[in-house]
Amino acid sequence: MPRSAGHLIVATLETAGIERVYAVPGESYLDVLDGLYDSPIDTIVCRQEGGAGFMALAEARLTGRPGIAMVTRGPGAANAMISIHTAWQDATALVLFVGLVPTADRARESFQEFSLPEWFSSTAKRVITIDDEHRAGELTAEALRIAAAGRSGPVVVGLPEDVLVRLTEAPIPTLAEAAEPKPAPAELESLAARLAGASRPAFVLGGDGWQSGAGADLAGLAAASGIPIFCDWRAYDAVPHDSPAWSGWLGYGRADAVAGGFAEADLLIFIGCTRSDVASDGFTIGFGAETVLVSLDTEATQHAGRIDQHILASPGTFTEALTSVDADALRGGRSDGWMEERSAAQARFAAHRPDAEAQPPTEATQTPRSGVDLGVAFGILDDRLSGEAILTYGAGNATIWGHRFIRHHQAASLVGARNGAMGLAVPAAVAASLTFPDRRAVAICGDGDFLMNGQEIATAFAHGATPLIIVIDNGVYATIVSHQENHYPGRPSGTRMVNPDFATWMRAFDGAASVGAGVSGHGERVETTEDFAPALDRALAADGPALIHVLIDPATMPPAADETS
Repeated sequence: MPRSAGHLIVATLETAGIERVYAVPGESYLDVLDGLYDSPIDTIVCRQEGGAGFMALAEARLTGRPGIAMVTRGPGAANAMISIHTAWQDATALVLFVGLVPTADRARESFQEFSLPEWFSSTAKRVITIDDEHRAGELTAEALRIAAAGRSGPVVVGLPEDVLVRLTEAPIPTLAEAAEPKPAPAELESLAARLAGASRPAFVLGGDGWQSGAGADLAGLAAASGIPIFCDWRAYDAVPHDSPAWSGWLGYGRADAVAGGFAEADLLIFIGCTRSDVASDGFTIGFGAETVLVSLDTEATQHAGRIDQHILASPGTFTEALTSVDADALRGGRSDGWMEERSAAQARFAAHRPDAEAQPPTEATQTPRSGVDLGVAFGILDDRLSGEAILTYGAGNATIWGHRFIRHHQAASLVGARNGAMGLAVPAAVAASLTFPDRRAVAICGDGDFLMNGQEIATAFAHGATPLIIVIDNGVYATIVSHQENHYPGRPSGTRMVNPDFATWMRAFDGAASVGAGVSGHGERVETTEDFAPALDRALAADGPALIHVLIDPATMPPAADETS
């Protein structure tokens, strides 16, 4: 029976097991929206295309399936670009469908017209335009396959308005199945010999692909073999933090001891990630070690420096293969001293402590800093979450306390923009809550980050998501302020902000209709350290979305990178 190309696209997504699409509607892809009307796929109506893209990215990060976003024409595609850049640099599978002008209107500077390939070709794995209605299903399946293959990333699919409504009898395509490659026995033998012969080996885990819990299995083997595990920036949910092998993360906000251990290692095994500028402190450390790269990316994109062995495998298939090797064969003559030293240093770094112990009064007034002590607050938050929540982060100094003090004991419990994009925290927490409604989703964001996509609180109410959002408010772009103080001391420029009462904004949604029930927004403003714990407990007990607006001194900077401050 004939169906429209737009309906065939939806049927293909259903066959692929897609559960949600994140969309800002547009007249250019009305037929796809019509196909979603009767579909089991849940259409999450977002308030801005950047938020839609970030939600799709978050679901992909948490589930391992490509995230799906839908936007329309030039303005919508422009707003969604930030999520494409993030998915490209973060190597996360994302498919962005973009409604386009009718084919007869092309190259005539028609309303909202733009060039899809010229905009996206440098930051997407593939840019596809569906010009043939009979190939609509085939090309949709191809986009899903390419996004997830090898080094995962974004694929952009153009949907000309007139092509979508054309009828076709093309069948729903069968999605290609491909087993992930596994290490060959000879590769494992070579790797085992390298590990047995090393005095100071270290695993470095990162990227996507740890959702199955393979990191816990690898951590067990690492602990039995005396091998510390470092994680890449914002990928440290790959391994449980109560593992004896857990030794901290590399990149922004890391402990000096972690960087020192990374630099001291004589064998580095990167699994799912690379030796990037972030991990190597700007290409300055970790280059002298013998290096093994475990990756599905044959081109080793983003990896700098030597590669002595490249094993084509996913985190899951590599872990399954390596854990079949006896731990003693990997240990050689090595004691646990190297691993225990690294693990203990991270434990000291992550121990809860007040900021007041490390940050003196302001020089101008010699009075204590005003507002909430974030060292205390995040210690309380860590205790309440117990390592079980999903944490989402945008960018900015406000995130560093969460990275340092909040434990992760479950895989797929962290979504952060590894490319440093602002505005991800709120939409990612909404998507996390929708994807895993039985788990707590907590967004950690600064005031600047929140206001970039805070509108997606409306999406949470509309679709029954219940994230907890913690907004750290210092009235400045603090990361930039810290750079200015280093390079242009005493000359702040372009970094001040004026903010609303974010708690009042959340409460303004009282009575908003969500799917299934009407819920109220819980919002509280916290100005003292003593008030944080009771406010947090009330927010955690709320039955709908909740927000805590935390006021801190503008002069407050993240805790130092040494172990004790």
